[in-house]
Amino acid sequence: MNTLVFTCGDINGIGPEICFKTINSLYEKQQHKIILAIPSNVFETTSSIIHPSFSYKIVKDMPLKINPEYITVIDIGKCKEIIGNPTKESGHAAFVALLKAFELTSQKIADAMITAPISKSAFKLDKKNFPGQTELLAKLSNSKKYLMVFLSDELICALTTIHEPIKNISRLLTTPVIKNALQILHNTLIYDLGIKSPKIAALGLNPHAGENGNIGTEEKKVIKPLIKSMKKILVDGPFVPDAYFGNKKFKEYDATLGMYHDQVLIPFKLLNFNVGVNYTAGLPVIRTSPDHGTGYDIAGKGIADSRSMQEAVRWADKIIMNRRLSKRAG
Repeated sequence: MNTLVFTCGDINGIGPEICFKTINSLYEKQQHKIILAIPSNVFETTSSIIHPSFSYKIVKDMPLKINPEYITVIDIGKCKEIIGNPTKESGHAAFVALLKAFELTSQKIADAMITAPISKSAFKLDKKNFPGQTELLAKLSNSKKYLMVFLSDELICALTTIHEPIKNISRLLTTPVIKNALQILHNTLIYDLGIKSPKIAALGLNPHAGENGNIGTEEKKVIKPLIKSMKKILVDGPFVPDAYFGNKKFKEYDATLGMYHDQVLIPFKLLNFNVGVNYTAGLPVIRTSPDHGTGYDIAGKGIADSRSMQEAVRWADKIIMNRRLSKRAG
């Protein structure tokens, strides 16, 4: 029975609601031990919108043992709610919840963390200088080798650069950076997703993948030579991005490596808007998250779709299982 710790995300968004909806569905099956990190007053507010069908116990201290008969709710301190708006308080609550979840997973009390969406604006208001949860968890793990991966049954893709302005992308796409991304993605496919001999496709950066240097030289000078030099990783490319997705070439590969955020997020969300999952690969801890934002416009209405959060649980379970199998085999 896997132990999962959920974080509330931004308390002024849909995070608490989709946590409740997901935990309700999991509690019926009795297949997990579950922890939820959330302010106690937010738990009470959310309970009035989404009735909890689960038994629970609210605690102040970090639990050492998790009872599967009830949900362990860690009260991270009361926090003022202003539904539908990023605030310093909501940024702080999201940050504290992530710290608690990371502590539980790094201490092996929990097997994985399932994190609800946060607001970068709220983080900034609370003076937390992280562009996202991925970067924060990498910092907590003291890891420079990490990768943002997006998971679905139809498409698995990853980002070479993450939350970077477009003007910086070309400068950041060095041979070591792309090579590192390919190596992490390759290992993730094998050890986390159970794919024995994975095939990876790498996209070009420029329109027409540079058209042999006529529309940019990054492909000709960096990406293509690196792909040719890869000996232990099966990778093809660089592919022309629009044709690659338009012709559904991705169906021929186990994963796709994009060069920047929207290059893969647009097609991924077109295919998986309500079921896509964000996974932070390369870290010692397992963290999955729904691939959508805080949903401020529908917060507090009880109408948020929790399918992506439920998919985050399914993929976390899969990664937990595959890591255990890899450890036994190794």
